[in-house]
Amino acid sequence: MPNIIIAPDSFKESMSAREAAEAIQTGFQQASVHHDYHLIPMGDGGEGTMEALTANLDGAYHTLQVEGPDKHRIEATYAVSADGKIAIMEMAQASGLDRVAAQYRDVGAASTYGTGEMIYAALDRGVQKIILGIGGSATNDGGAGMIEALGAQLLDDHGKAIARGGVGLEHLATIDVSELDPRLQKTEIVVACDVTNPLLGEKGASAIFGPQKGADTAMVQRLDDALAHFHARTVEATGYDVNDTPGAGAAGGLGYALMAYLNADLKPGIDLVLEETDFRAYARNADVIITGEGKIDGQSVYGKTPVGVAKAGKETDTFVIAMCGQLGDKYEEVYNHGIDAVFSLVPGAISVQDAMEHGKTYLQQAARNIASVYNEK
Repeated sequence: MPNIIIAPDSFKESMSAREAAEAIQTGFQQASVHHDYHLIPMGDGGEGTMEALTANLDGAYHTLQVEGPDKHRIEATYAVSADGKIAIMEMAQASGLDRVAAQYRDVGAASTYGTGEMIYAALDRGVQKIILGIGGSATNDGGAGMIEALGAQLLDDHGKAIARGGVGLEHLATIDVSELDPRLQKTEIVVACDVTNPLLGEKGASAIFGPQKGADTAMVQRLDDALAHFHARTVEATGYDVNDTPGAGAAGGLGYALMAYLNADLKPGIDLVLEETDFRAYARNADVIITGEGKIDGQSVYGKTPVGVAKAGKETDTFVIAMCGQLGDKYEEVYNHGIDAVFSLVPGAISVQDAMEHGKTYLQQAARNIASVYNEK
């Protein structure tokens, strides 16, 4: 009996990766095609990755109160696998740009303290591994807030705690890591990170990502100088110099602190998800792989889910079909990266609202049509 892997990403604002996979399976089954199906919801490290991994690991969600990037208490959600060994989280839940209303955003004061609180909560549950996505940050504090929440002390010349946020790092004199949570030494931390920028300089966290978070030219320079100060004190405290390590500048420098203080391993998001779901083991026995996401275009070849899935599938020369809500400019590029056929799921000229509201139905119908053709092979 043919073996079909269904491994889509989410269709943003329409359906989750799990819902998309189930819709595709339903469509195939309606065509009376008798197959073995294996559903593997996917993500590329961005929004929806936690949900995809949680579904694959049969995890449960937990909600807690943390300090948001603007210092107000907010609710953040993370997940723990069914066996209790793995925590899955997204820093955006605690320190994301969308956690602060636009009129109250202040990149100079924004802190990753809440992300540290979320990690601490996972340690309290006894996990052995933490998978952390770090996209969508509101912060530019180099991860200083995170390490403070985990026990480090960031002190000024008078031995007082400095203010949280990137600007506060201007007054940093010493970093005391003697009280950093010892459980971190026994916990594997893997980070989904598609950014390769260094911490400092013209390609660093402040210069490249600061303006997206509201920093003007003067603030960009001020934050870069503050992070340079943090970097110098970090080398003194830890002995590690990871400023130029790819990913150090991710999430306003959170990638830097994760490597320097938590010994984290940064990986491209889709590679991490493929590894954690053991995708390649399933792909070895597949006759066809079906993937997809909301839009496929020329940019899809740069770390997006469908191409990542296709490349893994091609390691065993498996036929790969991609389904999407919209075909964008230069989508044909994906044919050079492992995808054999691409299908848009909309039946004709429809509104965006219609596509979003009826995405499952259209995906199911398109899958049925594909299955009918496949059944004739």
